[in-house]
Amino acid sequence: MLAPFLHSHFVEAGLDEAGRGCYAGPVFAAAVVLPKDFYHPLLNDSKQLNEKQRDLLRPIIEKESIAFAVASVDNETIDKINILQASFTAMHLSIDQLKITPEFLLIDGNRFKVYPNIPHQCIVKGDGKYASIAAASILAKTYRDEFMQKLHVSFPHYGWDKNKGYGTASHRKAIDAFGLCSHHRKSFNIDPAGFIQK
Repeated sequence: MLAPFLHSHFVEAGLDEAGRGCYAGPVFAAAVVLPKDFYHPLLNDSKQLNEKQRDLLRPIIEKESIAFAVASVDNETIDKINILQASFTAMHLSIDQLKITPEFLLIDGNRFKVYPNIPHQCIVKGDGKYASIAAASILAKTYRDEFMQKLHVSFPHYGWDKNKGYGTASHRKAIDAFGLCSHHRKSFNIDPAGFIQK
């Protein structure tokens, strides 16, 4: 069962990102402030849920949360500042957009760039430990998947409706056949053997 909070006396926001390891598209991040007593039996790390479960949870999270925000950083910016810094930037942008200012941040992962005047704690695999991070993981994932579905309409040969920009075998074959497009991350070496940042 997910923990409802780390500190009961703080207004906490959970943060997570989606799309960090993709060949194409933006990186998305979400920040979510949940009520201390929020509970849903399906809520979990987005990677442990199927698409139908994530889509079911998204409107519930949006309705029941005290505040939520989703932000993204595009592939061109990723190429300029690198994917790690772009992930931090997307998280900061999501905090900026919250309708309330949280008093503490729970960050999924082991690294974060300090957000001014708000303390934080990084939690490895936090999306499977804390409800607010799990909720953020679901929003980041569903918003990004929706974005990639829209891009797929203009670039159908890459199969983004299914792979969402990740480095599947079919995506690599499409890159071999058609080359890179304007939405691919040029700062990465993309080859059949893997996806390696320059």
